[in-house]
Amino acid sequence: MPEAGKGRGTGKGGGTGKGGAGAPARRPLSRELVIRTAMAVADAKGTAALTMRAIAEPLGVESMSLYHHVAGREDVLDGMVDAVFGEIDLPPHGTDWRSAMRHRAESAREVLRRHPWAVPLLDSRARPGPATLRHHDAVLGALRAGGFSVPMAAHAVSLVDSYLYGFVIQELSLPFRGAAELDEVAGAMLRDLPADAYPHLTELVTEHALKPGYDYADEFAFGLGLILGALHPDEDPGAGRRRAG
Repeated sequence: MPEAGKGRGTGKGGGTGKGGAGAPARRPLSRELVIRTAMAVADAKGTAALTMRAIAEPLGVESMSLYHHVAGREDVLDGMVDAVFGEIDLPPHGTDWRSAMRHRAESAREVLRRHPWAVPLLDSRARPGPATLRHHDAVLGALRAGGFSVPMAAHAVSLVDSYLYGFVIQELSLPFRGAAELDEVAGAMLRDLPADAYPHLTELVTEHALKPGYDYADEFAFGLGLILGALHPDEDPGAGRRRAG
């Protein structure tokens, strides 16, 4: 007969496993696995639902097991933000600064659409991780190499990121996804409007939004182009790189 207490499995990292003798083997717990699981929970339910228990459940462990790998919820949020920045493409080398900033902004938008919870957290962490620091340094480096002074590079980053974050928030808040849902929402709105009460709004919907091929996502490229076109270097290209070297 087995001795008392020896029949229970112990998860790696100090956690007591929830599975029985025939349960499939789990991946060993790690900080990366905890963070990725937390991101999946937040993607599905938002950060309001992000508790240590909610993270532990899909991993098949007790919540106390997580503390061998993260210090707590705030540490998890730090890791999640750093992971998001790690998913965003860095400004590519060997291209002009506008192309580099456009590529980075387009990549950031796609990543933030995958993680709707991320925008309010991106600049909120007092202890940024290595991916976050590497990202910001690369963005500033692309602008400095393109001839932006330190103050002008700061202005450019603030302007582009304000537009990027705001657009993503608005895009995720829209009451439609795709052309079919837009047709349904816009059609219902037009039917409910008093005749001739809002002629300009009606014109926008019928002559623009409901036209074949319309995609609200195209507005991002238009606005980004205006911003990048309005920005101009105020130093000789490469001056920042020469001073850094």
